Amino acid sequence: MKKPIYLDNATTTRTEPEVIKAMEPYFLDYYGLPTTEYGHSFGLKAKEALEEARETIARSVGAEPQEVVFTSGATESNNLAIKGLALASKGKKHLITSKIEHSSVLNVVKSLEKTQSFKAGYLNVDEEGFLDLEQLKNEISKETLLVSIQHANQEIGTIQDIKEIGEICKEKGALFHVDAAQSFTKLPINVKEMKIDLLSISSHKIHGPKGIGALYVKEGVSLKPLLEGAYQEFGLRSGAENIPGAVGFGKAVELADEKQIAHMEKLRDRLIDGLLETPNSRLNGPRGKGRLCNNANITFKYVEGESVLLHLDMRGIIVTTGSACFSRTLEPSHVILALGLKHEDAHGSVRFSLSKFNTMEEIEYTIENVKDVVGQLRGISPVGR
Repeated sequence: MKKPIYLDNATTTRTEPEVIKAMEPYFLDYYGLPTTEYGHSFGLKAKEALEEARETIARSVGAEPQEVVFTSGATESNNLAIKGLALASKGKKHLITSKIEHSSVLNVVKSLEKTQSFKAGYLNVDEEGFLDLEQLKNEISKETLLVSIQHANQEIGTIQDIKEIGEICKEKGALFHVDAAQSFTKLPINVKEMKIDLLSISSHKIHGPKGIGALYVKEGVSLKPLLEGAYQEFGLRSGAENIPGAVGFGKAVELADEKQIAHMEKLRDRLIDGLLETPNSRLNGPRGKGRLCNNANITFKYVEGESVLLHLDMRGIIVTTGSACFSRTLEPSHVILALGLKHEDAHGSVRFSLSKFNTMEEIEYTIENVKDVVGQLRGISPVGR
């Protein structure tokens, strides 16, 4: 195939042309910053666009517009949710999260342990990445301020039972934060029905622009702002608002639909079945409804994930890996290790993440080339012979 096959959509996605078109006027024609009814017309036009986007995003998760705070993305949203809550707390000093969370959650929790005298519990997962909810019930105490659990995992696609976790948190008196960067628009989310107090979402994972995200903050939940400045975003996020970004984010939400999910599920299942035809391969994470619609993560034994990635890249197939060699920290994937697998399993793991733009023809081409690449690499490896 001449056109690259992009299968790294869990990292970022191609921006939808309709999203770019919606953003363009706010770069070229209405480029003012939001003002009140007493401001100039440029500011009023920007204010209208910002609030329309806020309403669209709020409606998509069952929230009120005033409960949605725009940020630069899910990392900032996670930081504002966890650190902002912790710094505002005058009593409780206990946090709970899981061992497979995104680094923007795990590193914040670890930082609060070191600098703010917080104590933290890190929940285990089973071999498919599902949380032990009995452990969660036992971990929560009267001192627990917050439970932070992702909706769907960024590496292996495991979907957690957020509604059940929300019920447990409410019953035990702990606040509940959900990182929904991977699941937003791919899974149903209703913050009230799921008893969610804080929810992080991102635009560039759903074919929107980069540099914009949002945090749902349930009315009555108090956060300390991380940025000092003026009173933008209800006083929680100072700085000039990203109006084109917010407009694009809102448009991307409008364009998401269930047909796209069904399409990705079909491609995902064929991809998993085809890749597992390769000898000595293993699916990381569950099959079926417990798995995110666009995720396939496979460990190929006796090869390095980095080598697979680079060889596929030369054939026009874009993927990513859990190999330590490809990590800036030079550490293997903490998610794969949390499943109870070995370092060599993490080294040989490759993530394929789909989007609505992928086709079955691309999937078949990918399956064929992965088998060939893995076979060649094993042929020159003393371990794989």
